[in-house]
Amino acid sequence: MADLYLKALTAERRALWAECRLKGLAKDTPQRLRIVEIDGLLAAHKAKQDAKGA
Repeated sequence: MADLYLKALTAERRALWAECRLKGLAKDTPQRLRIVEIDGLLAAHKAKQDAKGA
């Protein structure tokens, strides 16, 4: 079964990263801060999935 939460987070992260690269945004912009937040959510989700599978 497809993990839609993971897919949505990854798509949002990709879109934000592309915008940051295109515009040359600094590290303290809301877009870059959201990328960091998404990275944390992805790591937590992956850890939860690993714990569930073991």
